[in-house]
Amino acid sequence: MTHPFLDLAPLSAAHFASIEDRVARLLDTRQDVVITQGEALLPLEGAIRGTAGPGTVALNVITGPYGQTFGDWLRDCGATVIDLAVPFHTAVTAAQIREAFAEHPEIDFVSLVHAEAATGNTNPVAEIGEVVREHGALFYLDAVASIGAEPVLPDAWGVDLCVIGAQKAMGGPAGVSAVSVSERAWTRMSANPHAPRRSYLSLLDWKERWLDGGRKTLLHAPAQLEMLALEACVERIEAEGLATVMARHASAAAATRAGAVALGGGLEPYVHDAADAAPVATTLRAPSGVAASELVTRALENDPALPLAAGGGALAKEMIRVNHYGVDAVQGVVRGSLTALGLALEEKGLAVDVAGAVRAVERAWG
Repeated sequence: MTHPFLDLAPLSAAHFASIEDRVARLLDTRQDVVITQGEALLPLEGAIRGTAGPGTVALNVITGPYGQTFGDWLRDCGATVIDLAVPFHTAVTAAQIREAFAEHPEIDFVSLVHAEAATGNTNPVAEIGEVVREHGALFYLDAVASIGAEPVLPDAWGVDLCVIGAQKAMGGPAGVSAVSVSERAWTRMSANPHAPRRSYLSLLDWKERWLDGGRKTLLHAPAQLEMLALEACVERIEAEGLATVMARHASAAAATRAGAVALGGGLEPYVHDAADAAPVATTLRAPSGVAASELVTRALENDPALPLAAGGGALAKEMIRVNHYGVDAVQGVVRGSLTALGLALEEKGLAVDVAGAVRAVERAWG
């Protein structure tokens, strides 16, 4: 018995390297790109543990739950951490970053999430990168949610460590990820006695045994199915055109926001300013007295395939997330999501205008 997922020929080092090259082109980077064999938390943690340690003074920007996690990792490495937290309904500004440097000129590391799918905001990385470059700090960016939904340009923005995953806007697998690494970041890692070595978290192992060896011998057997899936999703983006893929996500975000406002029933955008809203997912605030998790559960009973979720933790009471990314960044999914939420709100006795929401989605779609 044969199966398309089984009995495949081994993935060669040359094939592996060619997929890395395609990811590098997607990022428009000349930096080294390493594809890591695990979900994006692997390179996210590995990059921090490789470059931070006692003596590091890190500015950790918190615009959602991942920023909180990065601060924990940095402290665990022995770094001094200065948290810059902003309300989850907004984004951080370059001016706030500049103020933090003015108060703490010793900062030599900045960690930031580009788009927070969990809270629906996105941060102005290009402007922030200018400030970070002025002060010479190492710039670490989580672009897992943003890649494919909006521009991600590590070279142009001065990002030293840019981590991406394929499972959101790229429409690919969750079990493989990548990181672009600048020469400055490699130098910092090489000089860090606390950087993981001979470890699954070690980026230095990939540099010394893979990159420095001319990408001839892989460190271990690759996650073959995930690598092939990553290659397929990059091929699909190349065929559609990255600009077109990003435009779909921008349209989905604008249409979801407009449709939610037109729907009524007390539903409103969670992120106040549309300029701060991420194109990968739109978060909505549930009406007062109605639990967001209950609305989502009821909406999914109507259509379990809809990309709806309640916020995590305490946000489950107030936040609804419409995850319009990847193949779900299409008008039909947005219309279906708002229609299902409208029906759930109606059952709660709230007045909604489902037809008006659908019309608003169609008008707002770019």
